[in-house]
Amino acid sequence: MSESTTSNLKFTFPKSERLHSKKLIQELFTEGSSFYLYPFKLIYLKQPDAESDQVLISVSKKKFKHAVTRNLIKRRIKEAYRLNKHLISHKDDASDKVLIGYIYTGKEVLPYQLIEAKLKKSLYRLIKELAD
Repeated sequence: MSESTTSNLKFTFPKSERLHSKKLIQELFTEGSSFYLYPFKLIYLKQPDAESDQVLISVSKKKFKHAVTRNLIKRRIKEAYRLNKHLISHKDDASDKVLIGYIYTGKEVLPYQLIEAKLKKSLYRLIKELAD
């Protein structure tokens, strides 16, 4: 990347990019499409009227009994997304906004490097699926 491109990127994860609206979450799960890429099930839905791409991250309480463990996994996913969201959000077209739900389906806590690699793969696949 060139110097000017790097300075325009914001590696932040503000509240406006987090999916927290119950109505939108319900819509994502009822109308959204999905695919599975271990350790994630990714659910997505195009949302033309959204101001930005929004992400939901979920870790099963049934598989990970302790909140500390669930939060560790969520922090790793959020960090990986924060550093790689430019892969999908570089489009400024309003029709390209999308709601994304990451559901962690792994049975053990994976290291950050593996989570980041799989998240990148899932973002590339998402771009491909949205283009179709």
